[in-house]
Amino acid sequence: MSTGLTSALDWESGLRLIKERFGPNATKNNDILDHHAHDESFHLPAKPDLVVYAESTMDVADCVRLCAQYRIPVIPFGVGTSLEGHVNAVYGGVSLDMSRMNRLLRLSVEDLDCTVEAGMLRQQLAKELVPHGLFFPVDPGANATIGGMASTGASGTTTVRYGAMRELVMSMRVVLPDGSIVETGRRSRKSSAGYDLTHLFLGSEGTLGVITELTVRLFGIPEAAAAATVQFNDLHSAVNAVISIIQLGIGVARIELLDDSAVGAVNAYSGLELPNQHMLLLEFHGSTEVVNHESQVAGAVLAEHGGTNFTSTTDQAERGALWRARHDAAWAIRAQRAGAQILVTDVCVPISRLADCIVATRKDIEESGIYGPIVGHVGDGNFHVVAVVNPEDVEEMQRVERFNERLISRSIEMGGTCTGEHGVGMGKIEYLTLELGPEAVSLMRTIKASLDPLGIMNPGKVISSD
Repeated sequence: MSTGLTSALDWESGLRLIKERFGPNATKNNDILDHHAHDESFHLPAKPDLVVYAESTMDVADCVRLCAQYRIPVIPFGVGTSLEGHVNAVYGGVSLDMSRMNRLLRLSVEDLDCTVEAGMLRQQLAKELVPHGLFFPVDPGANATIGGMASTGASGTTTVRYGAMRELVMSMRVVLPDGSIVETGRRSRKSSAGYDLTHLFLGSEGTLGVITELTVRLFGIPEAAAAATVQFNDLHSAVNAVISIIQLGIGVARIELLDDSAVGAVNAYSGLELPNQHMLLLEFHGSTEVVNHESQVAGAVLAEHGGTNFTSTTDQAERGALWRARHDAAWAIRAQRAGAQILVTDVCVPISRLADCIVATRKDIEESGIYGPIVGHVGDGNFHVVAVVNPEDVEEMQRVERFNERLISRSIEMGGTCTGEHGVGMGKIEYLTLELGPEAVSLMRTIKASLDPLGIMNPGKVISSD
């Protein structure tokens, strides 16, 4: 498909040259094109014209350079776990698959950092680090690539203690839209040298360049860890308990919320027997003494807010089962309605407004007649509604879309954002102006036009294409 920027003949010539350059690492196989046409969102698939498997930064640079020459769109692809249509080739072009660039390039135990290629999977990095007593904390649930996590500004269950990708990426190697290569920073823990290029590309979703290598911060595996669960009859009380824990400075590593609907789905899907009430799932890291103390203090605070059945465990198998159930929550919820799809949205608000936002959202769900359990990383004000829908039911889809619009408007009115971790993609473009104002979006458009004047980098994402 030609974008109109170049003739169909030139377009095909460019694709042919790219195919010749990459040989067996470039394919038009229809099944592979279909696989690269979508992520895990509900957005309609859009197939690329060609898939190229990059094996080095120079491969990426060569591919981008040829695409720029023939004005062919470039869509960076990790493993397709994103949730807002980030990898859908809405204008066709080349899907640049980074999955073969998956090496650990450098590790410094002394400096607590490492450099990886962008296609390294999160769980793969975890296995590489275990023998050294280290771990990388960002845990979005999916086994995403590190480069993809940086591209969407991912966070997850451990953000409340360790931070998100924006805090943990120290520098990156990026291929720009003309095929040139830049290093965005150094390995030092701080710098005052020039513009902050690292954070310019973090969260840019492949619209400004292709991330090929990343240097990230690491942490020592804690001596002890304990997971705890507690139940609440009242959703407002559960969230207020979280606020109190955060304000008191209790050292929790994770605080997750599952409302009673989500707990019921998890029990059915994962074979657990959790009480069918609103639940908080917490985790504490540190020395044995610190973990025991923090757990006891948190238990007392939770009880003051009406929490019951506080249970804590340091058993690794039990902890693993609880967190697997939390990460499987979206699939557990979808399984409650055969043949349906999930529409997962996420918003984030200041922690002081979290209880009001969640309670208002729960009321909206009930009044809208939607099956949409609430789960979230409530320790940092971020929560999700996992709406289960039949995409062929036009009326139901419209109800869910109207609900989503109200949820986003509600979060923005409370000083929050339309997306805490999923990113904008193609699904939340229209909300950027509502959140940041036309001047900020105009500045983003200026940056995009300056770096990518041909508009070839993942067009149709973050900022609307002309």
